[in-house]
Amino acid sequence: MGFEIVVIAVLVFVVVTVWKGVRIVPQGEEWIVERLGKFNATLSPGLTIIVPYIDRVAYKVITKDIILDVPEQEVITKDNAVIITNAIAFIKVTDPIKAVYGIVDFSEAIRNLVQTTLRSITGEMELDQALSSREKIKLRLKESISDEAIDWGLTIKSVEIQDIKPSESMVKSMELQAAAERERKAVVTKAEGAKQAMILEAEGRLESAKRDAVAQVTLAESSSQAIQKVTSAVGDRDTPMLFLLGEKYIHALENISTSPNSKIVLLPGDLQDALKGILGKARSG
Repeated sequence: MGFEIVVIAVLVFVVVTVWKGVRIVPQGEEWIVERLGKFNATLSPGLTIIVPYIDRVAYKVITKDIILDVPEQEVITKDNAVIITNAIAFIKVTDPIKAVYGIVDFSEAIRNLVQTTLRSITGEMELDQALSSREKIKLRLKESISDEAIDWGLTIKSVEIQDIKPSESMVKSMELQAAAERERKAVVTKAEGAKQAMILEAEGRLESAKRDAVAQVTLAESSSQAIQKVTSAVGDRDTPMLFLLGEKYIHALENISTSPNSKIVLLPGDLQDALKGILGKARSG
């Protein structure tokens, strides 16, 4: 009975020893082995054997591309505008030893490095420039953090800017500013229209006055020519004048009588005497 217990114990010890000594590393990973607390070897993918009870797998490092989501943060731009930015970093572990022994947590380190560098880059820009310079910010960000990443055994494959947008308070301020600008343009347009209308109206009045003046000059010249012709025909200086005045007098009365606004036509009391005087003058001449 005691012999059987010893055999079983030995078998259990052998199984446990084999289980501790044989390691299968999956593809896309590399394992760091420490011997008595000190780095000993790096296990590549496949079947490997370590010394049981002395060696131990201290770290399992993923060598595939790693996606790191950089949290959203508020940034103050050069012109004191508040914007919200976040990013995604794609990294790869190229030196597992540096990655595990060079820094405590390389993933958290890269996140913090991207955050602080992104805040520094956008803080040097004005709002409009920051909102329209994604590619420029991405290139500067990758260049700035690559050297630090190499010291940690990492390669920065890419850094993508997920979003750059104004904060809610900035959006409201921009909407108010845009509304004020639209109102200002409307007022300017209205004032410009009123100015043009006044100019056109003044030009119209000026043109009308010029035409009235020309018409009056033309009428005066016509009257002068008519008087001269009548005077030369009649041979009397007063009769042509009286004739023309009488003609104008009659035309004025006709205009009054045919006007649509005239309800009552008033005739002068001396109309007959005036006509008699004119006609008498004409006959006596």
